[in-house]
Amino acid sequence: MKLSSRGRGCCVAGSRERGPPPRSPFVHQLRLSPLEKAKIAFMTLTLFPIRLFFAAFMMLLAWPFAFIASMGSDEQELEKPLSWWRKIVDILLKAIMRMMWLAGGFHWINVKGRQALPAEAAILTVAPHSSYFDAIPVTMTFASIVMKAESKDIPVWGTLIKYIRPVFVSRSDQDSRRKTVEEIKRRAQSDGKWPQIMIFPEGTCTNRSCLITFKPGAFIPGVPVQPVVLRYPNKLDTITWTWQGPGALEILWLTLCQLHNSVEIEFLPVYIPSEEERKNPVLYANNVRHVMAKALGVPVTDYTFEDCQLALAEGQLRLPSDTCLLEFAKLVRSLGLKPETLEDDLDKYAASAMKMKKEKVDLKEFSAYLEFPVSHTLENMFALFDENEDGIIDIREFVIALSVVCKPSKTLETIQLAFQLYQSEHGTITEEDLAHILKTAMGVSQIDVTHLFRAVDEEEEGEITYDDFCRFAELHPYFAEDYLYADQMGDDNGLETSSISAPNGICTDFSPENAEVKNKHLQKKLN
Repeated sequence: MKLSSRGRGCCVAGSRERGPPPRSPFVHQLRLSPLEKAKIAFMTLTLFPIRLFFAAFMMLLAWPFAFIASMGSDEQELEKPLSWWRKIVDILLKAIMRMMWLAGGFHWINVKGRQALPAEAAILTVAPHSSYFDAIPVTMTFASIVMKAESKDIPVWGTLIKYIRPVFVSRSDQDSRRKTVEEIKRRAQSDGKWPQIMIFPEGTCTNRSCLITFKPGAFIPGVPVQPVVLRYPNKLDTITWTWQGPGALEILWLTLCQLHNSVEIEFLPVYIPSEEERKNPVLYANNVRHVMAKALGVPVTDYTFEDCQLALAEGQLRLPSDTCLLEFAKLVRSLGLKPETLEDDLDKYAASAMKMKKEKVDLKEFSAYLEFPVSHTLENMFALFDENEDGIIDIREFVIALSVVCKPSKTLETIQLAFQLYQSEHGTITEEDLAHILKTAMGVSQIDVTHLFRAVDEEEEGEITYDDFCRFAELHPYFAEDYLYADQMGDDNGLETSSISAPNGICTDFSPENAEVKNKHLQKKLN
C-alpha cells in the first residue's frame, strides 16, 4: 500500500501538497502549564470538595421528585399533556439541575435561538458530542434520549433517567437496534404527543475539531429535525472526554477546579427534509451535518467511529497515524461488503487467493475475484494497492488488509493468514516477505523489518516459520514497540505515531473538496 508523494499524510498519491495532518477527532491532549498546575492544586484543596458536595447534594435532592413523578406512569398517560402537579415537578427538577450545574462552575449557560415545539420538530439533533457535560441541554429541556437499558438500574441516576422517558437500547436483545429505530419513528410521528427526542447522531464523543459521520437513526422517520450545536469556549479545555486523553474522573476533577466553565447552546432553524431526503436517511443526515458544521465553523469527515475503532484497536501492531487502512475500510463499506458478513467474506477471499495460480492481477481480474463490477469505488481500492502504478496488484495484500479491518485486535490471526499466503513449500517466509506482510498490515508505504526478522531467526537460516514468529511474539508481546517503532518512529517512512502511549490512529479529515481532488487523481492514474 502506498502513501502520498510526500511519503505520508494521505493514502494515495495526490496532485497537490497538503498541510500538517488534521487533528484526530478521537484524541484529546491536555497540556497544563506550571501556573495552571499550581491553580489546580490550590482549587483541589479548596473549591473542588465544596463543588463536588453541592453537585452530589443537588442530584440527591432531585431523586425523590423524579421518583414520585415516575410512579405509575403508563404509556397512555405519557402521551397526554402534563398534569398540573407534574408541571410543577418539571419546573422544580429543572431548577435543581440548573443549581447542580451552577455548583459545577457553569455560572452562565448561553442559549441562542429558539427551541422548536414538539409539533414543529419531534427530534433534536445535537453535535458535536464531546463530553458527559453535554447532558446540560438534556436537563434544560428534559427531552427524551436514547440510553442503554442498563442505565435505569444505576442508583439515583437511573431514576432521573427514567423520568425523561428515554428510548432504552438493550445489549442482550439482538433485535434491539431495529426496535429502537421503530420506537423513535413511532414517537417522532405522534404529532407532538410525546416529548421531543434528543439524539447525538455522531454516536460517540469527539474533540469537536470536526463532525464525524452521522448515524441515520434520527433521520429514518423522515420528520423535521432541529439541529442544536454545542460550544465550550473555555481557555483550558477540561470538558472534552475522548477515547484517548484524560479519563472521566480526571475530567470531572479538572472541570470542577476551574473558576468558571462556559457552555453555549444554539438552536438552529428547523430543518424540513425534502422528498428525496425522506426516502434517503443517509442523505438527510449528511445534509443536516453540513448545516451544523457550517454553523460551528468546523470541517466534516467521512470516517465513522467504526473506522476509528480500527485505528484504536489494542492489537500488537499499533497502527501509525497515517495508515491507509482507514481509507481502505471506508472503501470496503462503500463497495457493499457488510460488517456482519465480513468474516465470511474474508474466509472466501483468502481461500480463493490461495488457489489462484498467480498472485498479481489487473483491475478486470480484481473485479472478477471480488465478484463486484468495475466501479469508481473499486478503482479507488485497486489504486491503493497499485504500488508501482503499473496496473497490477498483489491480491495477497488485499486479503491481509481485509483481515486487519475485519479483526483489528487479533494481530496474530492476521499474521498467521499472511504466512499461509506467502510461505514456501517448506512453510517458511523470507525477510522480504515479512516486510510485505507488515507494511500491508499497518497500511504504510515501506517498513524496515531487519531488526525484527533477525531477532526471530535465531538460527540465522534466512527463513522463518509462523511457529517461530508465534513463539517470539509470546515471549515479546510488545515486539512492534521494541523492533519496529523504536527504530523508525518519526522518520519519513510512514511510521509516525502519536505521542500518546495508548494504541491510536488519526482519522484523516477528507472534506468533499479533498475527496474530489483525490478521486479525480485516482481516475486519471487508472486511465
